Amino acid sequence: MRTAVVILNWNTETYLNAFLPPLLQSLPQDAEVIVADNGSTDGSLSTLRRNFPQVRTIPLGQNYGFTGGYNRAMEKLDAEYFVLLNSDILVSDGWLEPLVAHMDSHPGCAICGPKLHALVEEGGEYRRFDRFEYAGAAGGRLDRFGFPFCRGRVMQRTEIDTGQYDGSCNVLWVTGACLVTRRSVWEELGGLDDRFFAHMEEIDYCWRAALRGYEVTVVSDSCVWHLGGGTLRPDSPFKLELNYRNNLLLLENNLPATIGAFRARIRIITRI
Repeated sequence: MRTAVVILNWNTETYLNAFLPPLLQSLPQDAEVIVADNGSTDGSLSTLRRNFPQVRTIPLGQNYGFTGGYNRAMEKLDAEYFVLLNSDILVSDGWLEPLVAHMDSHPGCAICGPKLHALVEEGGEYRRFDRFEYAGAAGGRLDRFGFPFCRGRVMQRTEIDTGQYDGSCNVLWVTGACLVTRRSVWEELGGLDDRFFAHMEEIDYCWRAALRGYEVTVVSDSCVWHLGGGTLRPDSPFKLELNYRNNLLLLENNLPATIGAFRARIRIITRI
């Protein structure tokens, strides 16, 4: 197996039934789907055994969060590339190949991801939109106060994708809803920071990779659709708590090293 596409599931049986079939159909022969389950109680594992017996499952027994769940799952996998994929992502044929091809041809790239478009549920059906989706849009950056924003999305406002962000572009972070990383870099960085539990952990992971000199890239030849809010609703108090706390963890982990690197660069430039 060259590419492991890993879905971390927690009580999203409905999404597994809806989005696993097109995902399985889309994959090349050297890629495999693995579902790691964070102690679901909604029948997810039974659904996987009954409807998707070909899918390898990793029952984790309890909810370790996004960070702990993925860290434990990846320890059990042997692949060149890891793909972190949310259970509420809809893919179409050919979404994975441009991402893997970019990694193959850019050895300095540690992490890449697709453009993220919005998916909306209407009357039990899922409708695709050309509008960027909040969680990652066309790649993320931080403002001077450490607040994340995206190309194609600022605060709650998102743009319609008219090709304005086409072409591969290096960014600070790509969304953990669909993220491709080298296994070697994952091991070098120690995976995700367990303290985050969920939210902003992918920004931290990407930022740590960038501080080691790696590229983080959005590959616009690939696009997926994200429903969003599948595990924690946007108005969840716990989600709000995680966002505020993890923003501070994000800065604690990376800001001192970033300032140090910037000052060192300034010293080199002034000497020239």
